[in-house]
Amino acid sequence: MADRPHPTVGIIGPGRAGIGLGLALARAGYPVRLHGRHKTAVPAPLTLTVGPDDRPPPWIGEAGVLVLAVRDDALRGLALMLQHSQTVRAEHVVLHLSGVQGQEALGPLVTSQAALGSLHPLQTISDPEGAPERLKGAWAAVEGMPRAVEVAERLARDVGLKPFRLATKHKAVYHAGAVFASNYFVVIEAVAQRLLRHAGLTDAEAWQALRPLVEGTLANLSKQQPPEALTGPVMRGDAETVVRHLESLTIDDQNLYRLLGRAALELARKRGMDEALAEKMAAALATDLPPVIKAR
Repeated sequence: MADRPHPTVGIIGPGRAGIGLGLALARAGYPVRLHGRHKTAVPAPLTLTVGPDDRPPPWIGEAGVLVLAVRDDALRGLALMLQHSQTVRAEHVVLHLSGVQGQEALGPLVTSQAALGSLHPLQTISDPEGAPERLKGAWAAVEGMPRAVEVAERLARDVGLKPFRLATKHKAVYHAGAVFASNYFVVIEAVAQRLLRHAGLTDAEAWQALRPLVEGTLANLSKQQPPEALTGPVMRGDAETVVRHLESLTIDDQNLYRLLGRAALELARKRGMDEALAEKMAAALATDLPPVIKAR
């Protein structure tokens, strides 16, 4: 497979994901075409064609692989437009980058007999120009028709990703996990920053104070799985501290603290916390004892 010539990859959607993947593919030796609705600057060696959203890109006949790098709610409309234009052929491979949707999002293109699937890099891309390095070593979920999966895996490996196959029916729960790991992690840090602001620090001071703690936690997680990396009052069984925390918080923050505390209690029980102490911690959190789900 490595000896095959690289197909031209056409990407519709010059957002962060589209540009980032396009740069990574270009550096891996792929000819890349990029298309969008509006003129915007793109980093070299990428170039951008521009056209209305009711017409296919002018280069679509040159591309062996089409990547639809648009919002989840725009995928089906884009697939419908491509189907109506009759420019997608049986020899095409059409992939999208959605984490939550599978090949069903490309349903209108089934009659074209193209190979349909998805490729979702399990990585955050806030700076497209840094994507080629950021993607190296990250995992990527692939699913779809057999030929689409084969091509998606090849693209992933060529840019340094580690592809793994995912059943279409599991994409939603997989993506929910990714959101917890990345997006909601950022939200939790914002909550922590706000609480330190209530304690008298400025936003800048709060983040400067929290950042070494966050980096230390990530360092622990780089060496240990979450149950082993967990520290803090729930893990220690410090019910009095938990109660004092809750008394200091607003109702909304109390609710969030309790939900996360219950999840922490599950990890603590996996680590061997005895039932009496677990029940005491559940009472402090005003929650029930969470079930312990054994890891596979």
